[in-house]
Amino acid sequence: MTGTAPHRRALADRLEKAGVLRTPEWRAAVEAIPREEFLTPGVFLPDDGGRWRPATAAGTTPTAWAEIAYSDESLTTQLDGQLTADQARGLVTGSPTSSSTMPATVVGMIEHLEVADGHQVLEIGTGTGYSSALLCHRLGEDNVTTVEVDPGVAARADAALEAVGFSTWTVIGDGLLGHPRRAPYDRVIATCAVNRIPYTWIRQTRPGGIVLATVGSWGYGTGLAKVVVNGDGTAEGRIVDRSSFMQARSQAAAPIAGDLSARTAFPESERPAKVPPTILGEWMPAFLAQLAAPGAQFVQATAADGAQLLYLFDPARESFAEFIREGGAWTVRQGGPVALWDAVERALLAWRGAGGPDITAVRIHITSRAHRYWIGDDGDLRWEHRLDRPA
Repeated sequence: MTGTAPHRRALADRLEKAGVLRTPEWRAAVEAIPREEFLTPGVFLPDDGGRWRPATAAGTTPTAWAEIAYSDESLTTQLDGQLTADQARGLVTGSPTSSSTMPATVVGMIEHLEVADGHQVLEIGTGTGYSSALLCHRLGEDNVTTVEVDPGVAARADAALEAVGFSTWTVIGDGLLGHPRRAPYDRVIATCAVNRIPYTWIRQTRPGGIVLATVGSWGYGTGLAKVVVNGDGTAEGRIVDRSSFMQARSQAAAPIAGDLSARTAFPESERPAKVPPTILGEWMPAFLAQLAAPGAQFVQATAADGAQLLYLFDPARESFAEFIREGGAWTVRQGGPVALWDAVERALLAWRGAGGPDITAVRIHITSRAHRYWIGDDGDLRWEHRLDRPA
């Protein structure tokens, strides 16, 4: 494991220079933990046409493998919930279902966690186990519990952790349900994205403890929420950074499929859009859209004539917004019981009027009954997401 020590030091140097790695304890962890041990049996590298090229340590030179392992990139380790790189022959297609997250994101998150010696940490989403190993190096393996929903992924992570000298508490199951075996915890960190922070995590955290999780249901436009648990069982904090993780499997929305024109055939209203829907391709507007219309999905397609097609769909509320470009202007057609674009547009206009604040301006308050988000004092920049049932 000493062969990649220069690569680990170089990675730590890059992360420190970027302002991500800020404390000597975490620098020591980055320099000590060999990331390549957590890439067994291999990775999938993106190739042309949306395909993936499998790469394994056995089929790659040590120099090339080290360059892959210590690139500051997310490395896909599983496709479609089962396919690993050692099983693939040539270029393949598929959807990523497990990965080794880019080190800048991993280290940035654990720096935000503000751990101290003796803290008990619950990690939701073991994945490859690399972040688990960093936590174990910093806190000791007896203080880290990690949860993974996929038994195969968990088995590979356990093997990698043992290879670098750690044997921690790995729980197989859905982390959204909570695992009170060692609760209460001082810190809870999720390496998957959730629609909102489950109240079970708040309930299992000591007063004064921190819960850190990526919130949002889109593949982008999501934020890293950091909340402190209060003695009365509530929690409050803010979005501290942009963040992007795979959605927790139990919360992942099914892609909108089928005939989109049929889904939007019966609009109930049509009007000029005050804000172009293309703005939803930007990070902060996309985050605001998810606050204003939780459950909505932004869909981009291409017509037979090459025209750009944009939609918002909320399958649970049977509502849609379809956008039609006419010259330099956009028209929005809406249908269903919820006027999705009205809510999103109102938030975007208020955000622009406030000077376009960054995602870190978003505040959060969590109770067992609702999540509240707000920016400043504008009523159009306040949202309450009530839970279907009290937690």
